[in-house]
Amino acid sequence: MIACWEKSAREKKKSDTKARMAETYAEAAVSVTITTLTDVLAFFIGTWTAFPSVRSFCLYTGTAFVFCYIYTMTFFGAILVLNHKREGKKRHWLTCMPVKTGKDKIEKSCLYNACCIGSCSGESSESESEHLMSKFFESHYGPFFTNKWVKILVVLLYGAYLAGSIYGCTQIREGIDLRNLASDDSYVIPYYDDDDKYFSEYGPRIMVVITESVEYWNTSVRMAIENCMQSLEGISYVDRNLSESWLTVYTKLAEGASMDINNKDRFMNNLLILFHYYPDFEWDINKTQDKIEASRFFIQTVNVTSAVDEKNLLNQLRDTAKQCSIQLIVYHPAFIYYDQYLVIVQNTIQNVLTAAGAMLIVSLLLIPNPFCCLWVTFAIASVIVGVAGFMTFWHVNLDSISMINLVICIGFSVDFSAHISYAFVSSEKPSANESAVEALHLLGYPVLQGAISTILGVVVLAAAKAYIFRTFFKIMFLVILFGAVHGLVFIPVFLTFFGNFGRSPHSTVRNTVSEDVLKPQTRFRKDEDCP
Repeated sequence: MIACWEKSAREKKKSDTKARMAETYAEAAVSVTITTLTDVLAFFIGTWTAFPSVRSFCLYTGTAFVFCYIYTMTFFGAILVLNHKREGKKRHWLTCMPVKTGKDKIEKSCLYNACCIGSCSGESSESESEHLMSKFFESHYGPFFTNKWVKILVVLLYGAYLAGSIYGCTQIREGIDLRNLASDDSYVIPYYDDDDKYFSEYGPRIMVVITESVEYWNTSVRMAIENCMQSLEGISYVDRNLSESWLTVYTKLAEGASMDINNKDRFMNNLLILFHYYPDFEWDINKTQDKIEASRFFIQTVNVTSAVDEKNLLNQLRDTAKQCSIQLIVYHPAFIYYDQYLVIVQNTIQNVLTAAGAMLIVSLLLIPNPFCCLWVTFAIASVIVGVAGFMTFWHVNLDSISMINLVICIGFSVDFSAHISYAFVSSEKPSANESAVEALHLLGYPVLQGAISTILGVVVLAAAKAYIFRTFFKIMFLVILFGAVHGLVFIPVFLTFFGNFGRSPHSTVRNTVSEDVLKPQTRFRKDEDCP
């Protein structure tokens, strides 16, 4: 909006505030609406995920974007108008009191004039010259990247980027290391380090819980429980020699002491003998005076070293438990993380594809040019692949934390490419190279400003002591970096390969007609005298 506001002052020299504001909104409002709507849609689609933490984050952030949009379309525009009136009346930037600008205004420093009046020259900002960065994009940056040899270099660079990204996607790791949920200086970190060093072959100790009241004194029931335990112990990730069952010990104790436990009263009364020799078993039985409400057993897992092993373990345990004739569940506190691994890839792909499709539909509805919509969609897909691939190289696993940031990626990847593509197809320049230069001239500096300001906003998280914040910084950095590179390098170059295809035909015809009308006036025959 600021870029369009300054452009209206430079090109039209308008002193009419309403006219300038109308032109500013005509230029900027469509792009701002498109990018905001796509961002909000991306986050609200993220609320469909199975993870409550991701749903909460997406709902909060999507709502924040709505209020940002309302603020930009209303309050920010009003601020621009008030500031324009202040500059026109040469009032101080802080006190708004009139500033004297007589003959000695030339002697005032640039800093004084800029702070007090709004321009280095001491005049109204309507006559302020174009920013040096905008001139740089027009005179040097744009022509450099429209050179044919530079285009070839850009294509090769993009090929290397895409190849590296795809390779990274094939190597991406799933799962979250539990030590990453704690602060770097937490005592939990050395605990997990020592656990990996000395007991890495042992996995979690799983509880097998019978959740209903059954007749443990019935021989057939005890046999059914024993068969279930043997089935669970038969899993490749379980060491049957390390299982712990109070019922098995009780049965052997009864056989050795010639106790009768096939009767309800005797079974319940003789439990005291079991607790006398094995007091810890009392914690495994939840009983009343006449029955056992629930009980639990333990099995020891081994060789669970990766997220794939954890997923396989969880699936095998639950499938085996379902096949038991006794109603039981298998549980360990770490299962809350293992459950993520079962659906994280599926949910991530689902959210990314759904959001990308929604982005395409929104672009088709709001951008009256299918060519531009295709390039916006291409940029979204390319940035997402790049971020997902380079996550691997930066040691970021695919988990619920990085999934949140990938949802952000979908929204932010639209911003840069949409502005540049729309400026290109809206250009009235006769050639594709000139249209690309004009698009970079108008929006190169604002896009660069947006990228740098966003990175500066999150760079402080790079020094955080928590993995969650560092992950947020890493993925946001990749999103903004790749989005800016696509908007300022790849997209402008690729657009030139398609010439005038997809651009407004009336503007090209108008330029062509103008040139054809002018050409005869500059032609001379050899036998004519040239004045």
